[in-house]
Amino acid sequence: QVQLVESGGGLVQGGGSLRLSCAVSGRTFSTYNMGWFRQAPGKERDFVAAMDWMGGTRYNVDSVKGRFTISKDNAKKTIYLQMNSLKPEDTAVYYCAADSSGYIAVRTTAAGYNYWGQGTQVTVSS
Repeated sequence: QVQLVESGGGLVQGGGSLRLSCAVSGRTFSTYNMGWFRQAPGKERDFVAAMDWMGGTRYNVDSVKGRFTISKDNAKKTIYLQMNSLKPEDTAVYYCAADSSGYIAVRTTAAGYNYWGQGTQVTVSS
């Protein structure tokens, strides 16, 4: 069983930065495609960023526009989401997700992932 645990959320002023972490259990983490999604109250869960297990990345350009960076540390079995220049509209619960299929793929839809974390709240004040 694969477990994902997010951390690093909190309250930050607009223009500030946060780094989210997602610790992943599982023996073959280095072959997991990983992703970050977010869900604001009353809205659907949206794609934020993803990385395939070879290091290829993709971002929701419209919403993050170079402000967010996804990265991973295979030795620590952890992925990160560095978020800079935060805006009030970034307020949401942020979820990390893992695809353990073994295929190399940057997955941008929730259906592409088979494991999810519990989420971490990010609140950006104006």
